[in-house]
Amino acid sequence: MANAASGMAVDDDCKLKFLELKAKRTYRFIVFKIGEKQKQVVVEKLGEPNLTYDDFAATLPADECRYCIYDFDFVTEEGCQKSKIFFIAWSPDTAKIRSKMLYASSKDRFKRELDGIQVELQATDPTEMGLDVIRGRAN
Repeated sequence: MANAASGMAVDDDCKLKFLELKAKRTYRFIVFKIGEKQKQVVVEKLGEPNLTYDDFAATLPADECRYCIYDFDFVTEEGCQKSKIFFIAWSPDTAKIRSKMLYASSKDRFKRELDGIQVELQATDPTEMGLDVIRGRAN
């Protein structure tokens, strides 16, 4: 099912891996990329549950856009263990204009496929999605 606005399809594997992360916590993070030749969003990288936020941030290309899901564990002020599922639209300033436009125009359609996202972040450089930002948005 392609989106009329961007002509972008979503690979079924994207939804499957997201459901595994959400229901079974099989992954710490998922990085998605748009395969321009296939005109669809595909899974690029899966992060094992034991990986850290720094491991995740290090997987993002410095000059290419990506969609990411990050399962953030934290402890509330009351001492409760919780987790929130973050959707991060990574669109670095150094990415090609065409790529930024493609990711921007496909984002909402892609997000609708993933039911259970709790927080959305838009980041153009690493400081906009630093761990302090994530922590601040989780509470």
